[in-house]
Amino acid sequence: MTDTHGPGGPAAPANENDAASPDAAPEMVPAEQVKAALEAAADFKDKMLRALAEMENLRRRTEREVADARAYGISSFARDILGVADNMRRALDAGGTELRASGDPHVVALFEGVELTERELLKALEKNGVKRIEPLGEKFDPNIHQAMYEVLDPSVPAGTVAQVVQAGYLIGDRVLRPALVAVTKGGAPKAADAPANDKASSEP
Repeated sequence: MTDTHGPGGPAAPANENDAASPDAAPEMVPAEQVKAALEAAADFKDKMLRALAEMENLRRRTEREVADARAYGISSFARDILGVADNMRRALDAGGTELRASGDPHVVALFEGVELTERELLKALEKNGVKRIEPLGEKFDPNIHQAMYEVLDPSVPAGTVAQVVQAGYLIGDRVLRPALVAVTKGGAPKAADAPANDKASSEP
């Protein structure tokens, strides 16, 4: 059989169209595919930004919750301790000045010991963010005070705290327990301020 390729010669392609043309143009991507790819990239970017925003919000919320836990985590315990502070104050008020003035060294030492213990307790509470409210003589504030009753006192403006029935406490910037107070309602109206009809009705 005769070798048509010649000795050692390369085999010629069966079809000239099978040979790749170096000048052939690359296949063009349809515009629809480009548009879909851009939309997919924009959607991915939007989802990524949303995820980053959610993570940032979560980080801030976690930091706020941790700070609140540190500041207000002892609220329940501190509220229970306030009963101890109240009893100490009642014991000191019940003694009055008579027992102290008696000159009995044992009685004086007892009261001084209770006072010292009360100061240490209040100092420990304040160290942990709990502060006592003593609003005597201040203007009534419904945010931190609770009015128990009114008293007539013409010497001070109406709405002044005239008596503290029970001390209040703050923890941080929140009310742990409002102060129970008595509030003045001002003095009686002056005679010159009485209604004219009342004056006329009193005349014969």
